[in-house]
Amino acid sequence: MRHHAYGYATLITFCLGMVPVAQAELEPISESVMGDVTGQAFMQVENITGANLTYEYTRMTLGMDVETRVNIDDVQAGQIDGGTDFSAQHVALGHIARVDGEQFNGVTYNEGEVIPFEARKPYIELAEDGAGLAGFRMGFEQARGSVSSHTTSFSGDIGLKFEDNTGAQYDAVLMDGSGVETNKRASHIGISPGSCIQGTNCAPLTDLRSINVGGENNGFTDGFFIGFQREGMDWQSLDGTSAISVGKGVFINLPTDMTVDLENFVSGGVDRLRTHQVDMGTNLF
Repeated sequence: MRHHAYGYATLITFCLGMVPVAQAELEPISESVMGDVTGQAFMQVENITGANLTYEYTRMTLGMDVETRVNIDDVQAGQIDGGTDFSAQHVALGHIARVDGEQFNGVTYNEGEVIPFEARKPYIELAEDGAGLAGFRMGFEQARGSVSSHTTSFSGDIGLKFEDNTGAQYDAVLMDGSGVETNKRASHIGISPGSCIQGTNCAPLTDLRSINVGGENNGFTDGFFIGFQREGMDWQSLDGTSAISVGKGVFINLPTDMTVDLENFVSGGVDRLRTHQVDMGTNLF
């Protein structure tokens, strides 16, 4: 099933209003009749044993598709020990076409049309060990779309690549302000861990104003999630073939197939997509 996020309450109310009241005696049905009945559960619950036998995972998945556009003024997550794991303002999922003919995820849009963030089969997963709940995460079996923000502190991984003027490509590296590589409360992003020279090989995360979450060739990704952990641990990939190591506190995994020109990025950053009905411009404010 597919729903627009803003339509949940209306849809539920409508469905409840359409349910007739019936009075009947329950009678068993034969196996042959049962064999003719098909359907799909709204919620699927799986118990998964971790490969290292340290954790027991329980994943609850909803059988729904969502297309949405969301704006959030301020997000603060993991405020402890004098800092914040994730701190961002003007966070947006999805955006609005700025000009006619804008293409996104293989679809062409006209100016003013909503380009939604697409999410399929949202899930919540719990990880338990001998001490109890070790962590939980929220994500989607499939997701793609734009994520925009003014991020000052980031904990997690951003699967971005940079390309220099020779055509060489580099995996993006998250850093603190002095250039030390970190996936905990990073403030900068660049290509040379240990050396962050703004305007040359790195820039503040606030300059990464919009990214496209997704897999190769504008496809869906199964790796978009936000996790909350008591200690450092592993989350398994949804297909069970690999694991993602995460740290204590908040961890956000943002897969993207974007490759960004390094020279343009360190000199001006990535422009913000249009995320409001009244176009605020590429820098929002």
